[in-house]
Amino acid sequence: MALQACPSPDFAQSHLRNPEYNLVREPLTKPVKEEEDAQAREIDFDIFFSELLTALGLDPNGALPAWWQGWPARTHVRRWRDDLGLSEDRIIETATATRQDHPAAPDGPKALDRAMERAARRDAQGAARHPNPPTTKRQPKRNDGPRPSYDELAAFYADMINSDRFLPANTISNTIRDAMLARSLVTPERLRARGVP
Repeated sequence: MALQACPSPDFAQSHLRNPEYNLVREPLTKPVKEEEDAQAREIDFDIFFSELLTALGLDPNGALPAWWQGWPARTHVRRWRDDLGLSEDRIIETATATRQDHPAAPDGPKALDRAMERAARRDAQGAARHPNPPTTKRQPKRNDGPRPSYDELAAFYADMINSDRFLPANTISNTIRDAMLARSLVTPERLRARGVP
């Protein structure tokens, strides 16, 4: 039996490749529903964050102190909710109470850490005093009425784009960008100037 002169994928002794394996893998994509849910949660958090700034005496649409800008401040506030177990209502209530003791707005979220920790401790002590709470069900999410429509969301974010205020990275999703453009609330040039792809 003569050996083939040229290597071939079909000739077992050539060792070029195993044709039975497909080394190309398609990237996984998020289902559309998950992406929409994540955007809705982010919008809800944006609204809550604006309410918090207002409770602290800061203008959410104005120039914010540096420590309240961008994702670090938002991440810090999320930790009060996620790590300390405070509800959004409790966070706003505690923030409002701190203004009674300190007339000036705090420089950043870190200045409120002790107040939030005390609030979480009081809540835990109150729960320990009442071992059989009236309900063990999870508290329903705060209902402030219907969710904002895409027209309202587009107008809210268009105001951010058209202003010269700080715009955190990844604030504008593709869906919101398309909604603003479809309603002629912003121009493609303004979006590019503000760093929105």
